[in-house]
Amino acid sequence: MKYSSAYRAKKRWRILVPILVVLLVVAGLLAAQIPGIKSRLAWRVEIAEAYLRGIVNPVESMPAPRGVQAAADAATPTPLPTETPDPATPTATPEISPTPTLTPTPLPATAKLVSPTYEKQDMNNCGPATLTMFLRMYGWEGDQYVISDQIKPIPQDRNVNIDELFAFTLQNVNWLTTGFRVGGTGETLKAFIAAGLPVMIEEGFTMAESYWPNDDRWSGHYLLITAYDDSRQVFTTQDSFAGQDLVVSYADLDKRWQIFNRVFFYAYKPEQEQAIRSILGENWDEAANRRQALETARQETEKDPRNPFSWFNLGSNLVYFDRYAEAAQAYDEARSRGLPQRMLRYQFGPFFAYFNTNRTEDLLELTEYALKITPNSEEALLWHGWALYRSGDKLKAAEDFLAALEAHPGYFDAQYALDFVRSN
Repeated sequence: MKYSSAYRAKKRWRILVPILVVLLVVAGLLAAQIPGIKSRLAWRVEIAEAYLRGIVNPVESMPAPRGVQAAADAATPTPLPTETPDPATPTATPEISPTPTLTPTPLPATAKLVSPTYEKQDMNNCGPATLTMFLRMYGWEGDQYVISDQIKPIPQDRNVNIDELFAFTLQNVNWLTTGFRVGGTGETLKAFIAAGLPVMIEEGFTMAESYWPNDDRWSGHYLLITAYDDSRQVFTTQDSFAGQDLVVSYADLDKRWQIFNRVFFYAYKPEQEQAIRSILGENWDEAANRRQALETARQETEKDPRNPFSWFNLGSNLVYFDRYAEAAQAYDEARSRGLPQRMLRYQFGPFFAYFNTNRTEDLLELTEYALKITPNSEEALLWHGWALYRSGDKLKAAEDFLAALEAHPGYFDAQYALDFVRSN
């Protein structure tokens, strides 16, 4: 039997199409192993998962505070849930007597540092990428993966606290002295740059795309400051997400920086210590720094009572001084004025305040909300576990502590909590 050429061509395609499909699948799988492509695919998968969660379990605004009762005095005796300080609390640098107040030298109208080799952040790697650029300005030769492999070995870990960045430099770049303070000002940033020293900050950031329906698109972000210009009223920044040598106005930066209590991270060589002392002045002493930041936050709540971040900063600075009842009231004010959906991914002062004032229902509600936003947040898992423990559910508390350790292997606070629950 003879077949037409059209039939023979059709038959060939029936054989070739499955082969081509298999080849494309294999090629796709191989391409997915290329680091850059693999990272982009993982990022898209993470976005898809977050969006699906948002459809199934819609994200709404952060819950308002419950009716406050005088519960602090009736608090059930419970050992402190962690032996480490509040993650928002600066890790101590060596105590040295404060430097006598000196008359400040007027800053130049402009100053600029040589920009470091740019480091584009990988997925959820803003902190390590920004710290990489910061350390390169001191001669360090590593990259973001050297840092992230140590402090966030799981790529899906969405947050790196500033004290984790501090711990990395302390352990791995010990020829530098590093530190961080809160309550900074534009003049502080300029003073570092004028002295030839880069400075990092944490700020609020608006993302270009939504990750779930009704996403407010707010996120936390690190930024490296390398220059300023008074005539234009701008800082020059190195942004691991948005690009190199980007300018931001003084006013806009301060607005975004306020959200994180105007925290700043610095480093210096031994011969530069006097310059740092001069820049920090009374803020060289951490307690004095916190007192000043506390007063600034209090003044800002009076100047603009509708600003939730002023109230949040007030609460965070009160937590530093263990003034939990006052801190809880400040956080109540912040919540009642509306906070971003992801706020509790980055800052955990409310968990400390509500735990220590025996407001367990508030703690449960807030940690459950935080876990809806970030299911693998080790901090939210930790404090949700402590809330469950306070509620009498030791078994589920232990499950949360185990989940926190899975999300962040080696997480000391979760291991302490797990050991405590198992032995009590």
